[in-house]
Amino acid sequence: MSGAPPPSAGAPQARVRALNCPSCGAALEVRSFDTAVTIVCASCHSILDAKDPNLKILQQFKVITGEDPPLIPLGTRGKIRGTEYEVTGFERRSIKVEGVTYDWHEYVLFNPFKGFRYLTEYAGHWNDISVCKETPITGEDSYMSVNYMGEMFKHFQTANAKTSYVLGEFPWQVRVGDLANVTDYVKPPRVLSREKSDDEVTWSVGEYMTGREVWSAFDLGGSPPEAEGVYENQPSPVSENVASVAALFLMFAVALGVLFFIMAGLHGNHTVLVNDYEFVEQSAPYEPSFVTREFDLDGRSSNVEIDTSASVTNEWIYLNYALIDQDTGRAWDLGREVSFYSGYDSDGYWSEGSRNDVAVVPSVPAGHYYLRIEPESDATHPPIQYSVTVKRDVPGLMFYGLGLLALLLPAVGMGWRAMSFERERWSESDHPPTPIFDS
Repeated sequence: MSGAPPPSAGAPQARVRALNCPSCGAALEVRSFDTAVTIVCASCHSILDAKDPNLKILQQFKVITGEDPPLIPLGTRGKIRGTEYEVTGFERRSIKVEGVTYDWHEYVLFNPFKGFRYLTEYAGHWNDISVCKETPITGEDSYMSVNYMGEMFKHFQTANAKTSYVLGEFPWQVRVGDLANVTDYVKPPRVLSREKSDDEVTWSVGEYMTGREVWSAFDLGGSPPEAEGVYENQPSPVSENVASVAALFLMFAVALGVLFFIMAGLHGNHTVLVNDYEFVEQSAPYEPSFVTREFDLDGRSSNVEIDTSASVTNEWIYLNYALIDQDTGRAWDLGREVSFYSGYDSDGYWSEGSRNDVAVVPSVPAGHYYLRIEPESDATHPPIQYSVTVKRDVPGLMFYGLGLLALLLPAVGMGWRAMSFERERWSESDHPPTPIFDS
């Protein structure tokens, strides 16, 4: 404001004007000078017209025993955004949603040069509120969003607010029982509020504060009440990090992919044997073992992959493999089952198993090799066709898969936490999210 002192001049001290309540004679202290429109007597709870020389009584209300007092006492001074303000008024307001009443508190703050600003508190969540500098821009979809100074705010809730308790001084005519239609739009950590009472519309903008920040600003003793749940404009503790974590995940995933293709290029990935076989029905459930033709494993020691595919339907085949070095007689034994079952039940089609199987033998030295194969199945099985493919020096996917999973888990975990936080926020709005799991 023009005429405001330079910052070096310090915060001005409010002058206190002493008056007496015309109803009970109690002393009144007016802290906000001629800007006060109504004053509430703390002794008899009379609401007085501060503009009337005789302090005309506008209303008297009863106080229910045990009603919650202000958390910040009237007359307390504190700094908000570098400016010293004094708490001059307090009111409790409420809305009723689906038969449940929700109360919150509003504090009137005054500075002789900066004027008024407000603090609101609900369930341990605080907001620093000031009147909007310009009227927000509303369009055809104003119910869903509003533009204020280039920022889009999403509609959160509309309800009728009722004033149930007042104390101190107010720059407007306040009454217990006052009703106003309040619409909140949010863009965390800010909230934009539209209040309509009679023919008057007021817009205000607020920014979320923690209880510790408020306690520090007003140098209050003890600890602030713990915040309960997620408030409409409470900033998410993780959402700001989601984008950076996603970018890091993408960067490392690309690097991991490039590394995989480089390493895959260094592997031979050679097919050294492909054979088709048939296991026909016979008196015994197994067939005497047989051996394949010889094949060479060249170069350095590497893994050997044995791929099996079988034409099984509602049946199984078990293959006893032995990879044998012809020169040394050293053998690597392994058994593999290929089975596939399917059918229909009350839930529809079902299936289990697979017609394909992959087994890997690690670190096999170079040399001349052959496979010994011994198939088994039910004694009355139909003919089963199966094929065996042997490859050497196959690039392994497990290491890279585990690496990708290690990168993915933190990103997914943080994304889930951010989504859960937002779902809890919007569950209290007029636009609750659809349940993830329907009962």
